[in-house]
Amino acid sequence: MARLLIVDDELPILESIGMFMAEKGHGVRTASNLNQAMVAFEAHHPELVILDIRLPDGCGLETLKRMKAVDPLVKVIMITAFQDMETTIEAMKCGAYDYLHKPLDAHELDRAVTGALSSVQVSENVCDGGPRCGADEIVGRSRAMKDIFKMIGILCQNRATALITGETGTGKELVARRIHLSSGACHRPFVVFDCSAVVDTLMESELFGHEKGAFTGAVSQRRGKIEQAGEGTLFLDEIGELPLKLQGKLLGFLERKQYMRVGGEELHAARCRVIAATNRDLETMVREKRFRDDLYFRLRVVNLHLPPLKDRLSDLDALVPHFLEKASLDLAGRVPVMQKGAMAHLRAHHWPGNVRELENLILSAAIRSRGDVILRETIVDLLSAVDGEGREDSSEFSLAGAESRHIERVLKMEKWNRTRAAKALMISLPTLRKKIQKYKISP
Repeated sequence: MARLLIVDDELPILESIGMFMAEKGHGVRTASNLNQAMVAFEAHHPELVILDIRLPDGCGLETLKRMKAVDPLVKVIMITAFQDMETTIEAMKCGAYDYLHKPLDAHELDRAVTGALSSVQVSENVCDGGPRCGADEIVGRSRAMKDIFKMIGILCQNRATALITGETGTGKELVARRIHLSSGACHRPFVVFDCSAVVDTLMESELFGHEKGAFTGAVSQRRGKIEQAGEGTLFLDEIGELPLKLQGKLLGFLERKQYMRVGGEELHAARCRVIAATNRDLETMVREKRFRDDLYFRLRVVNLHLPPLKDRLSDLDALVPHFLEKASLDLAGRVPVMQKGAMAHLRAHHWPGNVRELENLILSAAIRSRGDVILRETIVDLLSAVDGEGREDSSEFSLAGAESRHIERVLKMEKWNRTRAAKALMISLPTLRKKIQKYKISP
């Protein structure tokens, strides 16, 4: 039996949770406001607190901090009827064990309480965090995205290496930036190194830097991405494209936090945090000896997997208004709305380009709309163009024709940015250029 304190200003919820926990054999105390909660907390020293975020006399987050300051080992489960990324991250940063949304599911609450009481919490670092720095918001209300928010909140309290996996367009760099901006290193640099956008011969120099005269064309010393990151964050995008010969050197840096510039003899220290991302199956690459197993396990100290949009269509209700709001920046402040019935077509789409495709489509639809309403027909036309419906082509059923159409579709989705399109197609930029020339693809 454990000592529990339940804090909520809604009496039916307070009573139902109290009865549910009492039936489980726990000793239960209740409070309907924050002042009562602190009095009960200091008098009875509960092992677990179930705490509402919004209460009549203040914010539950402040009470969470006060409770953790008094007893760093207490487990606190936050509950709220309001769902947003910032509050979830802040709660996890401040030491919450879990974060649940109303209406509460009895099985989910039971699992959270059981997990909290059985866990061994050695220590908690409570921090207020830095300023928000204007980062793009990560939008989602699905269970998968709530878990991502929780992990961001945990990761921003430390400097552990993390691996973010997921399909192209799911928002891997956005999550990496959010971890950085929510951490104590938010004022330090966030440096991106795209492993798929640099030719192999220059990759080592780009990553580690080089000394003057190290090779032909090295007319001066150059700082690499590791050195540029300093004590901030180095984001290694598309880590699966890193050549094997460099994987060992990266592993050495991760283990010793030291590196050597190309052509140099002196070791340099760096304390940057490394977050890697990939849309490839690294486990398969490890089995096929195309990716080092020791580097793989060193990178995935923590693994965050971002689900494809087709697996979280419930988030469309939050994503569409969010992207319409962003589109208003390109529309002189005009924020259009979606005509009734248009959302059904968005839910029926398979979204191969994921959230990035959705954002581009919403922006295109907003620009096409002359009034304040995006018509259903506009959405249908844009989705039809993306899916290639109605195309009459002599190469309709040929393999080359299919490849040409797919490349053109991805280029359109990426607004004809060849670097991003090459990443989405999982081919090199030179290969993409050759195929564009071969199929005579143009805007």
